[in-house]
Amino acid sequence: MPQVAIVTDSTSYLPDELVAKWGIRVVPVLVIVAGKGYEEGTQIQPWQVAEALREWKVITTSRPTPADFSSVYAAAADAGAEAVVSIHLSADMSGTYESALLAAQDATIPVTVIDSRAVGMALGFVVLAAAEAAQRGAQPEEVAQVAAKVAQGAQLLFYVDTLEYLRRGGRIGVASAAVGTALRVKPLLQLVDGRVMPLEKARTANKALARLADITMERVGGSEVDVAVQHLAAPDRAEALALELAGRLGRDDILVNEVGAVVGAHVGPGMVSVSIAPRP
Repeated sequence: MPQVAIVTDSTSYLPDELVAKWGIRVVPVLVIVAGKGYEEGTQIQPWQVAEALREWKVITTSRPTPADFSSVYAAAADAGAEAVVSIHLSADMSGTYESALLAAQDATIPVTVIDSRAVGMALGFVVLAAAEAAQRGAQPEEVAQVAAKVAQGAQLLFYVDTLEYLRRGGRIGVASAAVGTALRVKPLLQLVDGRVMPLEKARTANKALARLADITMERVGGSEVDVAVQHLAAPDRAEALALELAGRLGRDDILVNEVGAVVGAHVGPGMVSVSIAPRP
């Protein structure tokens, strides 16, 4: 295995085949549905969260404990790793980064913890870049630098059918959600320095998704980037958007998959996102 082990959390939503290919270790974030906790990715699936949201069940999320990270860092050391680079979702969204930092203090090998300021495949692309650097034999400092550079340029744009789920999760203010609902607009949002911020508004879902494609093209420009389209309970929307982007970009490597329960709980069914990340 590489000298440097790569650890992330389940909100990177990397496909299983890429996790296996690059030997990435994933720590699950917890989803709590009607008072019962589940590990994301293994004990609860996105469709179950979408169904629970439609039924207006109370859903919250909970960070992994420092002990969860300690066991993963110890397993990496036991497998022969000499260092760990641990890359996680925005610290403004979760205490996951803090738990990883606490565990790193007592690890038997050096652990560098990185706040990606991202989530979803915007985080996933950062993790993949670090894993590729580790596989080619880069030292821990270089692996961390690669991750930090990609994270700095990563972008996440997304559409939601309603702002209500973001309001309930505390990701946007009550006033913003109320205005959006009253005007019956379809919001486009973005992640700015790890926080959800407004981007644009449209009158219909179709117009919003068309603008999402246009804005993606503007953001990509002529840069060498990786692109992913993700969704919650909206596969047709995601596939259509990915097909349009593939045609306009002249490429066939756009990743399409579903977000997991943690992000799903905050964005609600119908969400479609685009992650863009510079290639290292």
